[in-house]
Amino acid sequence: MLYKLIILYILSRVDFPLSNAQLTAFILEKEYTNYFNIQRAISELLDDEYITVKTIRNSSLYKLTDTGKETLLFFDNLISSGIKEDIEEYLKQNKYRLKEEVSFLADYTQIKKGDFSVRLSVIERDTRLIDLSLSVPTEEDAILICNKWKEKSSDIYAYLMSALLN
Repeated sequence: MLYKLIILYILSRVDFPLSNAQLTAFILEKEYTNYFNIQRAISELLDDEYITVKTIRNSSLYKLTDTGKETLLFFDNLISSGIKEDIEEYLKQNKYRLKEEVSFLADYTQIKKGDFSVRLSVIERDTRLIDLSLSVPTEEDAILICNKWKEKSSDIYAYLMSALLN
């Protein structure tokens, strides 16, 4: 139960989703438990609808639900002040990096043979600043575009705004 509460507490302290890797890294770094217990806790939190998941390419992004918030309020006192301080310190030191890692979304799907749809987004505070869909002829092109999105998104956004507003 403690591992579930730690996950709920971490998610309650950020205003953006966290990936499985981000949640796991913190808990393993602090040696609160092992990888398998974390994955079981996440799975049970999903089953109980305390968190939601959105999968983009190879990344699962988790958010706290209203039910999860209520549960955390009820059982918050079971998390020690030391663990809460560890979480707060970790988030203070890493919040910008964590948010940046999940703010640039890029995914693709095959529509039909020889036709792939690439969806690119930049999200800030639950608002999509840009949401762009492209059709490309090959999976290799789709992968290349997805891989370059984070690096190129601000230039593309600036170009589009300039071109459309001038």
